[in-house]
Amino acid sequence: MRILYSHRIQSRDGQGVHLDALVAALRAEGHEVRVVGPSAYDQAELGGESRLVALIRRLLPRFAVELLELAYSLPAFLKLDRAAREFAPDALYERYNLFYLAGALVARRRNLPFLVEVNAPLAEERARFGGLALQGLARWSERFVWRRADRVLPVTAVLGGHVTAAGVPAERIVVIPNGIDLDDFPDSLAARQSGAEAGELVLGFVGFVRDWHGLDAVVRGIAGWDGPARLKLRVVGEGPARPGLERLAAELGITGQVEFTGLAKREAIPGLVAGFDIALQPAVVPYASPLKVFEYMAAGRAIVAPDQPNIREVLEDGRTAILFDVKQSGALWQAIRRLAADPKLRARLGQAARAEVIGRERTWAGNARRVAGLAEACLRGSGR
Repeated sequence: MRILYSHRIQSRDGQGVHLDALVAALRAEGHEVRVVGPSAYDQAELGGESRLVALIRRLLPRFAVELLELAYSLPAFLKLDRAAREFAPDALYERYNLFYLAGALVARRRNLPFLVEVNAPLAEERARFGGLALQGLARWSERFVWRRADRVLPVTAVLGGHVTAAGVPAERIVVIPNGIDLDDFPDSLAARQSGAEAGELVLGFVGFVRDWHGLDAVVRGIAGWDGPARLKLRVVGEGPARPGLERLAAELGITGQVEFTGLAKREAIPGLVAGFDIALQPAVVPYASPLKVFEYMAAGRAIVAPDQPNIREVLEDGRTAILFDVKQSGALWQAIRRLAADPKLRARLGQAARAEVIGRERTWAGNARRVAGLAEACLRGSGR
């Protein structure tokens, strides 16, 4: 199958991981894939974004930036339509982005099956967190794309509810969560012991660190820990919360027990995660499919995560993770304390989590097969 992949990603972050991994998996399955997106993506460094885009956002009022985002659909349409003419794809796959209409327009013009991957309800998310001036226009653009898709692929069932509320029929919605590449997480890596035998337990976190993740509670808990093993927090990543956490650790006298590795290349992540005794997902938005959770599972780590619907789609309390009540004060640290004191429980949860990834095929290869199967079904159903 020939698949045209459309996106508007500008930065090399978790979005890029998803894009690159799925494209690689589709190609490994024997499909031809042509990726069409901003040239800035190909030039961006890990964790970076387009300098031009950053400058525009800083200098222009919010409504003007949003109008420019919408206007970008025109040159993007021309570029994507040219690629569709040259490549003659069987289907068009798009990673949804707000104010981005190019894929929907090209799919209609070229009579192509249109599959749209949705990772967040961006109109709602930006209005709530990042600010959104043209809310009516944003919601219209979101509905325009979702409703014109032959299949909408949200990463969680919770997110699927948002898509349904936008007027997309349930039969056109298929949940496809994030995944991992099992080749990056061999059995030998998953079976690796970290520092527990040396009298140190490593609490680990991967990703962009923000204040709402609640890692300050972990730092305070480490300072008050009275167990037999020494605890250490290792954060693989960067973020605006780092300076505050480092100051807090210094104030509590545990600077040597809080470590930031900084940004790590993708190929280094499996080995770093395998060095955790307890893997942390302290907080998550209610509709996300956190990539780090699948990495933790594949690495056979004991996981602590919030007890909320989107997480329960992937993890089961007491079987593949310890889930804590986000409304209960101190619940995160109580879950950590429980695991820190019970090595057998850590081992059992880690083994079950890895088995879950393998058994339910929570992999990019599995996702590629699902996407290709859906595209083929759309082709058969339409007679195209």
